[in-house]
Amino acid sequence: METADFVRTLDREGLLLAASAEQAGTDAKVPTCPQWQVRDLVRHTGTVHRWAAAFVTEGYTSYQPDGGLPDLDGAELLTWFREGHRHLVDTLTDAPADVECWHFLPAPTPLAFWARRQAHETTIHRFDAQSALGGTPDEIGTGFAADGVDELLRGFHARSKSRVRSAEPRVLRVRATDTDDAVWTVRLSQEPPVTERGDTAPADCEISGPADLLYLSLWNRLPFPQVSGDASIGALWREKSAVI
Repeated sequence: METADFVRTLDREGLLLAASAEQAGTDAKVPTCPQWQVRDLVRHTGTVHRWAAAFVTEGYTSYQPDGGLPDLDGAELLTWFREGHRHLVDTLTDAPADVECWHFLPAPTPLAFWARRQAHETTIHRFDAQSALGGTPDEIGTGFAADGVDELLRGFHARSKSRVRSAEPRVLRVRATDTDDAVWTVRLSQEPPVTERGDTAPADCEISGPADLLYLSLWNRLPFPQVSGDASIGALWREKSAVI
């Protein structure tokens, strides 16, 4: 996907998140994040949007903390969220392709990183907001979902922060069944996971299913579509994979 595609996705998903949060009400529970009510979800995502935009607009070349969660609720909170979301979309749309700033996962450019990361951040949390309404959340495109799996496995869990570790070496396969070339081999050990594209080693466990369900399940929003082989490896993912 191109940077502009990610920005368009971010735009759409943020609007859906705000509309769903407004319809559900900020007191509503978020089933996919049991510790949160909708207000917590909106405060978190809105804070991340402002934090991300600041790196691009200010050109920060090192990590900067976010501005903290706002003491807002109800209509004021939703207005604040929409303003921050619009600012982020406009910032990424207008930024020069060669903008230099801090980013925390490998990417062709800082701008490409922030567009991709915020599109996925917002999509996952849009799903959370719609889960507070009940019913069926909006679909997630197959290509975008596969990209999100790739970002999670080869980006987030390649970092030293990943807690997905195994005392004995194990191999996890992740396979999207509805798109070509969407297979990952994840080598687990006492070190951070090492993920390669493709069937590069025999697997002890395979998690498979449509890309959108894989995406949501690997982010611990849904059960795994299908698990074959050693189910304890899937359970290890569930227990240890929360991103910090």
